[in-house]
Amino acid sequence: MEDGLPEYQVKLIALSSCIGSGLFISSADAIATAGPAGCLIGYIIIAVLVFFIVQSLGELTSSFPVSGNFLKYNSRFIDESWGFAMNWNYCLQWVVTLPLSLVSASMTIDYWNSSISTAVWVAIFYVIICAINIFGVRGYGYGESFFSIIKVTGIIGFCILAIILITGGVGPNGYIGARYWHNPGSFANGFHGVLNTLVNAAFSYSGTELVGLAAGSSKHPRRTLKKAIKSIFWRISIFYMLSIILICFLVPYNDPKLMGNSGSSASPFVIAITNGGIKVLPSIFNVIILLAVLSVANASVFASYKPLVALAEAGHGPKFLGYIDNKGRPIYSLLIALAFGLIGFVCASKAQTQVFNWLLALSGLSTIFIWFSISLAHLRVNHAMKVQGIPKEQKPFTAIGGEFGAYFSIIVNILVLIAQFYIALYPVGGPYLNASTFFQAYLAAPIVICFYLGHKIYTKNWKLYIKAKDMDITTGRTIIDTELMLQEIEEEKERKRQLPFYMKFVNFWC
Repeated sequence: MEDGLPEYQVKLIALSSCIGSGLFISSADAIATAGPAGCLIGYIIIAVLVFFIVQSLGELTSSFPVSGNFLKYNSRFIDESWGFAMNWNYCLQWVVTLPLSLVSASMTIDYWNSSISTAVWVAIFYVIICAINIFGVRGYGYGESFFSIIKVTGIIGFCILAIILITGGVGPNGYIGARYWHNPGSFANGFHGVLNTLVNAAFSYSGTELVGLAAGSSKHPRRTLKKAIKSIFWRISIFYMLSIILICFLVPYNDPKLMGNSGSSASPFVIAITNGGIKVLPSIFNVIILLAVLSVANASVFASYKPLVALAEAGHGPKFLGYIDNKGRPIYSLLIALAFGLIGFVCASKAQTQVFNWLLALSGLSTIFIWFSISLAHLRVNHAMKVQGIPKEQKPFTAIGGEFGAYFSIIVNILVLIAQFYIALYPVGGPYLNASTFFQAYLAAPIVICFYLGHKIYTKNWKLYIKAKDMDITTGRTIIDTELMLQEIEEEKERKRQLPFYMKFVNFWC
């Protein structure tokens, strides 16, 4: 595998990579606008969607390992113009994530000291991210491993503390239970609030698809994918769902400190601990949030230069972006990805709010389009295999849910796009039918359409999709020796049968 990520790093990345401001900060807005029940409904829907997305991507990357990234599947299995649009869409999504993450990290410092200019902290964090990524994928792997351990420890610790607070074990509030679900209530803004939560939840889960790429392209895709998917199960169950559920029990949706109820950028995790009357710990958890946001900044560099290389290799961008130095680093793409971090210094400008609102607009719906494309490519490959007479047994890894999961994902993605269109026209709290508000919520969609139609016009290729009989599903496909694979499975089962009970338990769940 080009990335050269060891299996333990893949597992750590699967467990907590890209968990950052989406969960720790933006979830406050979801709770404030939808209430506890509305927030949970949105997060559960997207959780199921993400699980099936990773399954589809795992099947694709194990069958067709890629040296650049999974965006190649769009041009190869769907349509060249759609591939062009998705390449640029994914690229824009991640290049703006770095400056956004740097500013988010610097804003967390305001919790302790707001007198120092935000630009100073942006500069410090920018140097740290550059230092990590100058070592290419190796730097990314070790950096994410460190950040992941911190995040895992922090979230598990918070969940234990939250359960104690809810049951009245500590703190001045006594037994809390479901108090805030009754007063102020379970829903805020009704169905409108639930719809608003969907994109917020998708933003929180974004980046999970990177796991499928790392695991599916490893030396042992079937084994590594099985382990990575177990990690993703725990990632979704504990780090997203359990932590959000506990937050909803500890913080009422009308809490004045929540983002959406005020101009505060405080994390709901910190608010929950503070409301519990615990000293010092809010500061400690704020450090964990700071490192989590820096983790997303680190991951965004990796996720930015990958599509830049893919643009060059697919002929969708300048050729120099695909240049690899003698240490295996795509040096020009890496430098460009890091250069976008300089946008973070706009935080020193009076126009910072407007600039960052539009940067967020660029990345807002990008994840939904990418997830839709993964599921569609999965279905297209399976259909082509049937048409060309290739048996299913030739797959190194078979997605849980199979084609049903892919169809489910496509339907949910389309429904999220429809929901966001409605929210863009009629946002919670207004203003309604406002052009600026609409494009800040839905800018990614017209950008994708422009790239798609622009490529169609330029190439004069008006075919909507590649026919199954014409699809190339042989080049680069992993060829499986079925008998050897079955033998390896039996040997693996026998090895597990000889393990002591506690190791069987660990192997089953982890």
